[in-house]
Amino acid sequence: MSETLPEPPRRLTAPDPGWTASADVVVVGSGIAGLSTALRYTEVSPRGRVVLVTKDLLSTGSTRWAQGGIAAVTDPADAPLSHMVDTIVAGRELCDAAAVRTLVTAGPDALRWLVEHDTAFDRHDDGRLELTREGGHRARRIVHAGGDATGAEIERALIHAVTADPRIEVIEHAFAPDLLTARPAGPGAEPSAAGVTVHVIGEGERGGVGRVRARAVVLATGGIGQVFASTTNPEVSTGDGLALGLRAGAPAEDLEFIQFHPTVLWLGADARGQQPLISEAVRGEGAFLVDTDGHRFMRDRHEQADLAPRDVVARGAAEAMARTGADHVLLDARGFGARMWEERFPTILAACRKHGVDPVTDLIPVAPAAHYASGGLRTDLRGRTGIRGLYAVGEVARTGVHGANRLASNSLLESVVFAHRAARDLAERTSADAAEPLATAPAAAAPDGRGGLVAPANVARIRAVMSRYAGVVRDEAGLRTALEELAEVAADPANGTAEPGTAAWEATNLLTVAATLVRAALLRVRADGRAAAEHGPAAPVPARLNIRVGLDGPGEAVAAESDPLDGPLGAELERVARSGSHSGGGAAGVLQSVRAALSEDLSLPGEAGGRGADVTTAATIPATQIRTADVVARADGVLAGLPVAELVLAEATGGVMEVERHAADGGRVARGDVLMSVTARTRDLLTAERTALNILTHLSGIATATAAWVEAAAGTDARVRDSRKTHPGLRALEKYAVRCGGGVNHRFGLADAALIKDNHVLAAGGVAEAVRAVRTAFPGVPLEVEVDRIDQIEPALSAGAEEILLDNFTVEELREAVLRVAGRARLESSGGLRLVDAAAVAATGVDYLAVGALTHSSPALDIALDLRDIH
Repeated sequence: MSETLPEPPRRLTAPDPGWTASADVVVVGSGIAGLSTALRYTEVSPRGRVVLVTKDLLSTGSTRWAQGGIAAVTDPADAPLSHMVDTIVAGRELCDAAAVRTLVTAGPDALRWLVEHDTAFDRHDDGRLELTREGGHRARRIVHAGGDATGAEIERALIHAVTADPRIEVIEHAFAPDLLTARPAGPGAEPSAAGVTVHVIGEGERGGVGRVRARAVVLATGGIGQVFASTTNPEVSTGDGLALGLRAGAPAEDLEFIQFHPTVLWLGADARGQQPLISEAVRGEGAFLVDTDGHRFMRDRHEQADLAPRDVVARGAAEAMARTGADHVLLDARGFGARMWEERFPTILAACRKHGVDPVTDLIPVAPAAHYASGGLRTDLRGRTGIRGLYAVGEVARTGVHGANRLASNSLLESVVFAHRAARDLAERTSADAAEPLATAPAAAAPDGRGGLVAPANVARIRAVMSRYAGVVRDEAGLRTALEELAEVAADPANGTAEPGTAAWEATNLLTVAATLVRAALLRVRADGRAAAEHGPAAPVPARLNIRVGLDGPGEAVAAESDPLDGPLGAELERVARSGSHSGGGAAGVLQSVRAALSEDLSLPGEAGGRGADVTTAATIPATQIRTADVVARADGVLAGLPVAELVLAEATGGVMEVERHAADGGRVARGDVLMSVTARTRDLLTAERTALNILTHLSGIATATAAWVEAAAGTDARVRDSRKTHPGLRALEKYAVRCGGGVNHRFGLADAALIKDNHVLAAGGVAEAVRAVRTAFPGVPLEVEVDRIDQIEPALSAGAEEILLDNFTVEELREAVLRVAGRARLESSGGLRLVDAAAVAATGVDYLAVGALTHSSPALDIALDLRDIH
């Protein structure tokens, strides 16, 4: 059975453009993402102009259907890190930690921005925002408006602001078939977005197909729910922006992660299209689910029961339906009473009564339905896709915030936060391009490649295939069947007679999205199957991979790992690892050492590289418990390795932590001093504890011992330095610890300098011969000669030694050696040195005291990690 489709169209068949408009930025879509991007762009770009095109009316889209609210930390008893943990747990550990951190830290400001634009959120009598709780949240942090009409209120406020802005031109009833591109001059130059083609349904100057030229394009077209037979999404959610981006060559990621909302009003087995949503906030206020036999099926399934993350509840509902043979389950909110329904959930109450259900007295029939695309066009944290000048914001984008499953009410927040980030980047981009008038920019070409359409009559079949094989429960055989049936749709002869227009363009986009999604889901099912086979039933599923797909090739599985070196910590570790020209592998080398150390604790028995778990911690501590731990000195000493210990914690936590340092490497610490405080999931803290302390105590022990030698040599010109007597894989870090203690480093490796020892002399036939051989082969390297007798010094000097290592010389012999050399070479005392003799040795006039024991056998400095109170 084939797993590929006939090559999809690279553009949609459409009439040639008959009119042209221009702006600095064109935004496609008028939900919260598009409106926020356009509005924020004009706020940060004093002269920037925007054309905003929308397929229907400004108010037609998914935003107005958002009931529950917008999640942001506003309660002093809550914390951004708690919001971050809830998001990542709901996302099955597949979220991008940097993206989630951006979301939760910028969330309160995004909320304030909406308030500043006259969004009327619900408030208590004293003016405080009313907060509720939804599935996956462990705190009340959901802000709402109109009871259960949050999206509608936000949309109202933003539309008012956008239509009042003279630098934002709105074109309604405008379908955007494809991207316009400009190809810069020069070999290998990548094309960049230069606008979009637009089909306006109407009459007049802007009627029919035209083009909107711009320096940048923002896709804010929302979701893909209409690819399924039953969805909460409105009719306009046909994946147009996603398909446009895919045709243009932008990759999608995590597209297989479709969130099925567990409580959608069940309207009968034959119901199709958009279905009324019963907000999670209803369960947040105390409603609960039962199957048709009256059993509360979520109570024993998850610690949060009916407020578990949505994917967990949706699967629970699907299994309950399979067990009872019913097409639905039931939501019991009869305990609310009429007043609460009327005041808190008036929209849902009206929708239920419209369909013959009175939730005041009746159980509400509900079933899972396609709700939200957690993946989309892959973007960075500024909204930029893989195509220059093309941005994506909102549900069409994959920022990394949602992972495998969106946490309730994060979607509205994500749209505002990343719209603001994209707007700032757009302002910088268009400002830099402003010197070149748009009219003289490279001409925007028509979309390249072969055109094609899908007959609108095939839409029902596409939806049926997707709901049957790519719904809540999936398997490899079903997904392969789905691809086969979608291939038949693509090959339908009726497609050849399809007329260009919105219906055919939407049908084509739905097939493009469906096929790409199924391919991603197939890769995911296989990846999860491999993870389960390799690591057993306790292995985390989904596998720690991101599935990246596009229109070219079969797609790829990319390791979903956080990058702890991305940011200030990485820059600091780069400095830690380097000494002059010696990098020790740099920060990446430090990370490799840290990962190797962690793997020693987490490798599964009998498996090479298998990732297990801290079974004791996993068994005794809840997955979402957050605590603060203090790293505390238990003895006086000199600190070294604090950034490395932080790296261990960052790696173990996936970056889900907050760190406050109270000390710095190279500083003296006293018993009882708190060196660093870390707030993170307790499981992660305890999993990382031993590895972090092993490194920190060892390096601090080296620094402390070095400082004692440096103090002993004080008052002389002698420097204390190390040797190559280091532990495998730790040389760069151990030599760094010597520097923290006030010492200096000798050779990092055998290539740094030539060191002629007795065996080299013997093999070469003499000191002069050995020196001559080195100078001939490696004329530029520093040259050192080790001697163990006074009479060897003069031959070493005559041969051209720049530095002489005096091995196991007594104090008296050292004094004589210094007098004989008389400054003609540097001198090092090495071998047999004791701390009690350090002052006397240093006073002889040698340049260095080489102490191999510093890195090889210094005792560790006692440091501990103490858990504090629960966060």
